[in-house]
Amino acid sequence: MDEKESANGVAGPTPQSLITEEDVAAALRKDKGPGARLTSWSVVDFTKKGDNYACVVSSVAVRYARGSEDGEVVYVVKLNPCRKMESFREFTHGVFEKECKFYLKLVPELNRKLENAGQTLLRVPRCFHGCLEHDREMIFLEDLRPRGFKMFDRKKGLDVAHATLILQELARLHSASVLLQAETPDEDLAEIYSFLKPDWFELGAPADSPNSIATLFDGYLQNAIEILKAVGGYARAIAWVESIRPHVIDIFKTKLGKASFSVVCHGDCWNNNVLFRYDAEGNPVEVMLLDLQLCRRASPATDLNYLLYTSITGDVRKPNLKKFLSSYYAAFASVLEAAGADINILSEQELSKAFREHNIIAAIFSMMIVPIVVMESDDVPELSTLTDDNLSEIMDEFKGKALKMLDSNPMMRPRFLSMFDEFMETGLIP
Repeated sequence: MDEKESANGVAGPTPQSLITEEDVAAALRKDKGPGARLTSWSVVDFTKKGDNYACVVSSVAVRYARGSEDGEVVYVVKLNPCRKMESFREFTHGVFEKECKFYLKLVPELNRKLENAGQTLLRVPRCFHGCLEHDREMIFLEDLRPRGFKMFDRKKGLDVAHATLILQELARLHSASVLLQAETPDEDLAEIYSFLKPDWFELGAPADSPNSIATLFDGYLQNAIEILKAVGGYARAIAWVESIRPHVIDIFKTKLGKASFSVVCHGDCWNNNVLFRYDAEGNPVEVMLLDLQLCRRASPATDLNYLLYTSITGDVRKPNLKKFLSSYYAAFASVLEAAGADINILSEQELSKAFREHNIIAAIFSMMIVPIVVMESDDVPELSTLTDDNLSEIMDEFKGKALKMLDSNPMMRPRFLSMFDEFMETGLIP
């Protein structure tokens, strides 16, 4: 097994070295059938710094024989990042379990409901193999690149066309889960698919640990306060951020938990976690949802807030907000209507109300994600070197770079401040 030298000098496996021939053969059989025989395989890395966060994404190029014919195929593989962080070991396992079981257990059932309603299947990659052994977690997925799918530049805000495609696909995911839930009205989907129940902020180190999720988010909020102080004129916003700092985990439990109207949510839908296919004129015509590592049962408003405030600039979001919500709702209602279900289970007015009630989720995650989104790849913290001992040091480095971007990166100031401006107008920030 290949090894790397970690930041603390202790050698350990690389993510790519976790892949075994048995894993590759299992994925091949699932994809090409039991008669496919593996002849050779190799790992081919293709992502760059700034693309990987909770996992490492690589690929495996495979040659195989089936009968008298030879073939080649490439699989995208998500891998345990092999960081020397005991405090995040259970977090890593938990998010891999969520995504792996989402693809292998839940997607077939959601697609069954969509197919019965005459709808297109969910636009997610096919999953061929998953390993949930602690410390060697991995997921083999369809390589969408030959079909023309590509990433959107994370530094740019999504335009109306890109954002609408994502919203419509989220609506199809959400509505398919409503149809599936209707089959078992006395038992919530989170009981049947138990991987939906634990949430990421409940995993990992205890809340009072210096490496806990709570401590990590407190660092992001402190960083936001420093940015607002440097800009000046945002005393109201600073006071509000200070007031929510001690309660972030409680806010997550309240706003990200099961709601009066819950659906299966993506949980981490921002522009790094989707791929687009374009027509000959460069217009986006199809989207694929990726990275379902934070899937959960919650209000659909959580996904909408997360996407619209982390991945869209204020000058696009604000004048089009009603249009965005209407586009989502039309797609949501159309699936229910096609299935003969009650579209009044959620009205457009109720959706708008829920959206505003969950704006605090948009605010918290924007404070974390926006500086990462607009940061140049070379400036993104080197997460491969993270350990329990240097997490606070790397977070401090990130804060310093985020502050410098106020003057050096023209995208930072308007992108970061637009969210605060909007929420001072709507009254979320008193």
